[in-house]
Amino acid sequence: MARVIIFGLEDFASLAHYYLRNDSDHEVAAFTVTRDYMPEVPLFEGKPVVSFEELKHHYSPDDFRLFAPLSPRRMNRVREDIYRRVKEAGYRFISYLSSRATVFPETPIGENCFILEDNTIQPYTKIGDDVILWSGNHIGHHSSIGDHVMFTSHVVLSGHCTVGDYCYLGVNATVRDGLRLGEGTLVAMGACVGRDTEPWSVYQGNPARKREVASTDVET
Repeated sequence: MARVIIFGLEDFASLAHYYLRNDSDHEVAAFTVTRDYMPEVPLFEGKPVVSFEELKHHYSPDDFRLFAPLSPRRMNRVREDIYRRVKEAGYRFISYLSSRATVFPETPIGENCFILEDNTIQPYTKIGDDVILWSGNHIGHHSSIGDHVMFTSHVVLSGHCTVGDYCYLGVNATVRDGLRLGEGTLVAMGACVGRDTEPWSVYQGNPARKREVASTDVET
């Protein structure tokens, strides 16, 4: 069991608190945000809220771990920025893996991952750091997912696929077997990807086609 500080005060943080409280051995001690986002009343869901800049004075990195399952804003780069700042401050991360997810032994899963119920993660897969897999996804055998990635829900990633860092896959997206999604690929909801994708691009439709817009210009 680890005593945990959750970064954030929005829906993802609230859900993280619920899952950790009801489906893990971790104890949530407090929440934290940067000073600019501190609430007038420093309480959230009955727990104290401490500014990240002051966190070490109240919760030592030797005794507490962090969990920062933030939303995928700016193609997951907001979450990545907090992830890096937390590591620079000397804290270690936990990951949450739902007891209702199907995961086979010896599957490497990185830190600060938030993996919810009904995910099926087949053998010989690899999941990087700072990855969010919302509920109900299929991660095919011999596939790998990079760092700072988000799958929404009911995404099908077929076998032998490689998902680059910073990718975002919308609800009900499908990726054919053996493909490589370039860094920062945004796959729109319901899209069916049948070819490798180019970095920082947007793919939409069935069959999915590249749009004339960069993924960095789309609000996620």
